[in-house]
Amino acid sequence: MNSSVIWAVVIGMAVVNFAIRFPSIAILSRTELPAWAKRWLSYIPVSAMATLVVGGVVRPDGRWLGPLENPYLWAAAVTGVVYWRLRSFLGATVVGVICFLAFTALLG
Repeated sequence: MNSSVIWAVVIGMAVVNFAIRFPSIAILSRTELPAWAKRWLSYIPVSAMATLVVGGVVRPDGRWLGPLENPYLWAAAVTGVVYWRLRSFLGATVVGVICFLAFTALLG
C-alpha cells in the first residue's frame, strides 16, 4: 500500500464519520431536550470510558487474571481512590502509574 491509498482511506473515514454524526448533532443542537433526556445522555461518556477501562483492567492482554495477581486491578483501585479524594486527574494519573509499576514489580 502506498501513502496515497492510506490518506484516501483516512479522509474517506473522516467524511463518513462526519456524515453519520452531523445530522443528529445539528438537529439536537436546535431543540430543547427534556430534563430526563439530558440526564440520560450525560451518562454516555462515563459509561463509554468505564467500558474501555474495565476491559483493559480485568482482562489485560486478553487473558483473565485473578484479583490477587492482577497489578492492573490494584493500580486502578488506588487511582480511583486518589481521584475520589483529591479530585485531581493529574495527581491520580501519576499515583496510578507509580502504583502500577510497584504492583507489577511485587506481583510479577
